[in-house]
Amino acid sequence: MPKNSYAMRQWIAVLDMEGVVTPEIWIAVAEATGVEGLRLTTRDIADYDELMRHRLRLLQKHSITLSQIQEIIRTLQPLDGAVAFLDALRAQMPVILLSDTFEQFAQPLLEKLHWPTLFCHRLIVQDDQIVDYQLRIPDQKRRTVEALRNLNFAVIAVGDSYNDLTMLRAADAGVLFRPPENVRKAAPEFPSVETHTQLLEEILRRIRE
Repeated sequence: MPKNSYAMRQWIAVLDMEGVVTPEIWIAVAEATGVEGLRLTTRDIADYDELMRHRLRLLQKHSITLSQIQEIIRTLQPLDGAVAFLDALRAQMPVILLSDTFEQFAQPLLEKLHWPTLFCHRLIVQDDQIVDYQLRIPDQKRRTVEALRNLNFAVIAVGDSYNDLTMLRAADAGVLFRPPENVRKAAPEFPSVETHTQLLEEILRRIRE
């Protein structure tokens, strides 16, 4: 698309949540419970259903309840610099967090982030035990970006994991934030930054090109 066509469209930013503005929830759960298998994330396993089935098996095996996980989440804080970054970015354009987390996990972190908009999934819970999960829609990150572009937004996307790459590729511009080397190698076409200051600068540079 010609660069000057962006002048007719409003920019909107879509960001992954965990690893970009908050810690990885499942890693925190692994550290708190001692269940090392819960450390695996979408940085390690590209197939989200495979990853979630692995997590559900471990939660059942070790009798880890939703309430226990929520208590762990309440102890977490946003990544250093993330709140100031989000506040500054939202002063420039609308921002949506697009995450593969769940409604039952996110609330304490959203409050600490000054209540950004979040699109995510939902857990299925029976007697405080997580028994399954329900996607908001399949491939929600990519499809949300496509829907926003169909609404005449120019979209800039930020992520750090395998499951963010379809979102970045569907957007008008994409940036990787602190990706592991395997993700960086899988998507060499995207710039990579390491701090929230650099991320804000890169986003503003890209939308002004």
